[in-house]
Amino acid sequence: MKTQIEQNGIVILTDEATKMVSESKLWNDDLRPTTLKEHSWKGINFATLWIGMCLCIPSYTMASGMIALGMNWWQAIGTIFLGNVIVLIPILLNSHAGTKFGIPYPVFARLWFGDKGAHIPTLARAIVAAGWFGINTWIGTGAIDTLLVASFPAWGKLPGHTAIVFALFWALNVGIAYKGPEAIKKLSSIAAPIVGISSVILLIWAFTHAGGWGPILETPSKFKTTGEFLKVFFPSLTGVIGFWATLALNIPDFCRYAQSQKSQIVAQSLSLPITMTVFSFIGIAVTSATVVIFGQAIWDPVQLLAKFPPFVILLGTIIIVISSLTINVGANVVAPARAIENLYPKRITFGIGAIITGLFAILLQPWYIMSNFGNYIFGWLGTYAALLGPIDGIAIADYWLVRRKQLDLKELYEPNGRYNYANGFNKNGIYALVIGVAVPILGLLIPALRFLWDNAWTFGLLIGIGVYTYLMREDKSVLKEGEYEQITIIKTHPHNETMIETHL
Repeated sequence: MKTQIEQNGIVILTDEATKMVSESKLWNDDLRPTTLKEHSWKGINFATLWIGMCLCIPSYTMASGMIALGMNWWQAIGTIFLGNVIVLIPILLNSHAGTKFGIPYPVFARLWFGDKGAHIPTLARAIVAAGWFGINTWIGTGAIDTLLVASFPAWGKLPGHTAIVFALFWALNVGIAYKGPEAIKKLSSIAAPIVGISSVILLIWAFTHAGGWGPILETPSKFKTTGEFLKVFFPSLTGVIGFWATLALNIPDFCRYAQSQKSQIVAQSLSLPITMTVFSFIGIAVTSATVVIFGQAIWDPVQLLAKFPPFVILLGTIIIVISSLTINVGANVVAPARAIENLYPKRITFGIGAIITGLFAILLQPWYIMSNFGNYIFGWLGTYAALLGPIDGIAIADYWLVRRKQLDLKELYEPNGRYNYANGFNKNGIYALVIGVAVPILGLLIPALRFLWDNAWTFGLLIGIGVYTYLMREDKSVLKEGEYEQITIIKTHPHNETMIETHL
């Protein structure tokens, strides 16, 4: 029986196959493959999604940690650009699977870990995302609290005023996230132009009021040798990669709605590295100007906002709130909500997953993570990059090297199907993950191998690819030629279709 149809590079289940698996415990309306009609996201939607997520306070301040460690402005910007180009590679490789088969990240993970083992990579991603959700909610809280204190001095004397703002802003984030990816799509289309234009206005203000770019852009690097520079460069690069290593995993959650491979590839390739680099430069340039204007370097835009009149604070706060909402509901809720939903698809919905994510974010205490900026950049980002690197590698190896972009879509929803492996766990994926994490950790234990930890994401990714590909070379889950039939539809004319039966 033909179970799937491929049309213009997008695979969907046949009606018969859908009826067969719709009652499966692994199926629900959020985790099922998208229909052709649901593949509605154009390139502009992916561009605004990334622009909206990149234009946030963590991106603005990213270069400050590098400059504090001795880099000059162009070394910091170059590190940021390179890191984003590198992480773009796994993003695009994993995007292909989401676009072609219309599956979300938890279902994609069933391929490489099994239907039960998939909880390992999805919950690992979920914990990181919940941490980021809390961090961005805390940042937005600071902006709103600054507005209220500046406008109503009595607010600052109210006991627990920051906690009150945090609770209300947390509820707003969860409320929007509850409505799902389509709400995120609409929010991104609004946030991207507003935050982008505001950033340019801020840059113009800084340049005109400082009479130039200021001293930070004129300060030379503190490193006297290449060796000294590289000791800071590699962990900084890992931190930049780690910033979006999360999205590199669950990007299928968004690309499952893409109209075509070309649209999502072009949009993501242009929007991610360019936006991150330009916005980081704006952060450096504006901070450089604050040294001249205020006599001190103000890296935090919320603290800079407090220097302005109340009306400007109001506008700035609205912009920061929009920015925080965009990255939170886009980058930090979808993955954990889907992961939680995947634990019990027949009972847990995406909305319930979003609420649980918000509660877990509170337990991670974002105010503590953000109390030390150095620990945030090099501790938080670097540590979880070491965990996610091998998972990225396993995902890429499975789809591109082991299965060569071919899979049985229906079987992903069969509890005892081809991708069940041994009682729901693919031991090869678990072994590859353990080895991929263990090797970089040696860099923490053995000083001579420190370079392994400083480049934890890169080494983890490469080890994950190599080990997983080797272990899966004779695996029975890989489709053999002639195992099933697929209908391939090629549009040859606006009003005609050519149907070809392709044996895989």
